[in-house]
Amino acid sequence: MGGFMMLAFWGAVIALIVFLVLRLRDNGTRPSDSDAQEALRRRFANGEIDEEEFRRRKATLDE
Repeated sequence: MGGFMMLAFWGAVIALIVFLVLRLRDNGTRPSDSDAQEALRRRFANGEIDEEEFRRRKATLDE
């Protein structure tokens, strides 16, 4: 019985590691267009980019 418990424990540890790696990798996926446009609006509102840059980047996103 002890051998089975040891296998179950290590199986759970490995499954947890695989789950965490896959979860972290999925967080690096490309944001959707609406997220990109929202980030662009936020940068314009904060004054990080000027109106010309905003319009140029918005046109690129709208393509």
